[in-house]
Amino acid sequence: MDLSFTPKQEEFRQEVRAFLAAKLPPEYARKVDLGAELTKEETEDWQAILEAQGWLVPSWPVERGGTGWGPVEKFIFEEECAIANAPRVVPFGFSMLAPVLLKFGSKEQCDYWLPRMRTGADWWCQGYSEPGAGSDLAALKTAAVRDGDHYVVNGQKTWTTLGQYADMIFCLVRTSNEGKRQEGISFLLIDMKSPGIEVRPIRTIDGGFEVNEIFFTDVRVPVQNLVGEENKGWTYAKYLLTHERTNTAQVGTSNTRLDRLKSIARDQVKNGVPLSDDPLFAARIAKVEIALRNLETTNLRVLADVAQGGAPVVESSMLKVIGTDVRQEIDNLTRRAVGRNAVAYVPETLEAGYNGADIVPDYAVMAASRYFNNRKISIFAGSNEIQKNIITKIILGL
Repeated sequence: MDLSFTPKQEEFRQEVRAFLAAKLPPEYARKVDLGAELTKEETEDWQAILEAQGWLVPSWPVERGGTGWGPVEKFIFEEECAIANAPRVVPFGFSMLAPVLLKFGSKEQCDYWLPRMRTGADWWCQGYSEPGAGSDLAALKTAAVRDGDHYVVNGQKTWTTLGQYADMIFCLVRTSNEGKRQEGISFLLIDMKSPGIEVRPIRTIDGGFEVNEIFFTDVRVPVQNLVGEENKGWTYAKYLLTHERTNTAQVGTSNTRLDRLKSIARDQVKNGVPLSDDPLFAARIAKVEIALRNLETTNLRVLADVAQGGAPVVESSMLKVIGTDVRQEIDNLTRRAVGRNAVAYVPETLEAGYNGADIVPDYAVMAASRYFNNRKISIFAGSNEIQKNIITKIILGL
């Protein structure tokens, strides 16, 4: 299997670099580099720039606005965006819900919802996890009862990322209590402006509140907002999670942050010796770099398989486990390299117009915040422990 890039693919890489150099606002790149949160308006502006270029939804069919790129071109694009510190496109609508609609939704649903994603008319969030139903998602209790042309929804979702900005939420709801738990789940699209919806922010360990609790009290949802068949939502949910897990590999992001870690280690000098020359620290960097190179090779193999018509199943779980472990270890080593400066996070220094003293070097501003925030990545999209169980069952047949 040839995992090298062709001259045509390298030419495409240069095209992506030129686009990012010309169109990526420097202030957005600085925020991404430091790990600061972009505003909703900044995120939508970047997505509009990509849409104007025709690159917002590269994985969609060409007739729906996709680019027609192959898997390798998509990999190159994501890698170059990470190197340039471009903001990530919010995935919930574009790369999570959209594949479900394209495969299981009606033509009417695709015709209505997909264009609204591209124009920015709808900002989507995900309604999967509940108190007591996270990794054991089949235990969810949010109920949807049919009442004429509507479902009446009651229940609670939690850990809803960016739900405070969302216009719409795609939800797993229980429509039947008969048979296996997985067989009574449906997939609903719910307007966040509907009467009976309450959004409460959850303060996270890094001091932010990107996640939320969402409460549904007698919320009426039109029946036409049901995706696919009633009680078949578990199938659609698993399909969506396969896309989410594969996306969490983020090889390009890890490569960029590893380069930053090495630079920091060279700059941190104690007793005349750079931290990068400390045998124990150098060994830890080498270990995570080896894991990252293995991850990159595995990712390219999956892409090559997809290009031949394959579909990742167990591979998506592997990419999720290794990818999140690598990212967390890079964050951990960066925090250790920065030392006590890692906790000196002053939000005002990231705001436009700030002209006060530099409290700490730029690279230290968000080291602790990023470390704490990214403790979650080994949990979402199915915890790494659950993914290891999936891998074991599929490969060993246990």
